[in-house]
Amino acid sequence: MEGVTNHVRASGSQPSSGSLANLDRNAVAPISLNGRASSLPSFEFSTVGLPRADQFAMWRDSFAPMLELSDIDPMTANFKGRQKLWDLGSLVFAEISTDRLAFSSLPGHVRRDPVDHFTMTVLLAGQTRTDALKTAFTAGPGEVQVHSLGRSFNGVVDNSEMLMLFVPRDLSLETSATLGSAEFSTLGTGMGRLFSDYLADVANRLPMLTRADLPGLAAATRAMILACVQPSADHIEAAEAPIANVLLEKARQLVHTRLLDPKLGSELVRKELGISRTRLYNLFEPFGGVMHYIQHRRLLSAYAALTDPNDRRLIFQIAEERGFSDGAEFGRAFKRAFGYSPSEVRNRGGGGIPVRPELDDCPSQQRLGVLLRRLQG
Repeated sequence: MEGVTNHVRASGSQPSSGSLANLDRNAVAPISLNGRASSLPSFEFSTVGLPRADQFAMWRDSFAPMLELSDIDPMTANFKGRQKLWDLGSLVFAEISTDRLAFSSLPGHVRRDPVDHFTMTVLLAGQTRTDALKTAFTAGPGEVQVHSLGRSFNGVVDNSEMLMLFVPRDLSLETSATLGSAEFSTLGTGMGRLFSDYLADVANRLPMLTRADLPGLAAATRAMILACVQPSADHIEAAEAPIANVLLEKARQLVHTRLLDPKLGSELVRKELGISRTRLYNLFEPFGGVMHYIQHRRLLSAYAALTDPNDRRLIFQIAEERGFSDGAEFGRAFKRAFGYSPSEVRNRGGGGIPVRPELDDCPSQQRLGVLLRRLQG
């Protein structure tokens, strides 16, 4: 329909259709800057700004190769839908938000030749219900759903935000068999939740990846599917690296949200992650341990407070808020991290970003320590 091209964008390309089937995989070539590949292209489509009569029609058309969509609330003033698609070579990843609608698969619709992939969907918000031939299930935020687009099913989704991974049946025989055994279900196990966190981590990292990263991403995703959908010792061992990355990201978010909580410590982190003490130790060994990592994040937070012109609390108050009951201990830890005492930072001011001593300004015997602390932070 006229006007839709104003709402579809492909990074570095001409406007392209929002339909998965119509994505031109060769339309976007990464731009090289000084010999380095650019970031991955993404394809965006939104119904915002379209006439109401066209909004749902265009949204329905964008999913036409995989689903038949029905407008449940046609009398509403607007239908809001947004999708962002990433072509990952052997996989497709989508970030989707949609108003309430009904959906059904296409096998019974003879007018089209539907795609036949597995989808792994994680709701970030909202709820969905699916009815298949022999089963029915609902899913809410954080639960992984497995659908098979080549089978018959229908359902309803509320106003929702979600991440979707499209996995072709020929990705590998083992992957296809694993997903086939779990089709039309939710992964309600701890490993299923781990896969949910993995997809969220992928969504956060995609803007930083290049085409050269795609083989590694595909291998990691395949390993995670096998480990989380059909856990076994071999599958979990093969997925060790991506699982560790997911656990570290969960730990980072936990520390960030509870940084000033006096109860924040290694045991709280361990329980929240649901792992053993040995696993926790191995995860944080490169950071000097969990408590060293927490202390470093608290010191960064203290630095920001000391350089905030609107925060005129005494230094010991800022230190106590971050778990330092001994002012001398806080001063020593702060100077080890940043090269300046808390009072020097308060008096110098700054922009809230730790000012590290320049290598040229410190004795040569201290330079290795400065570099290692930079890596640590």
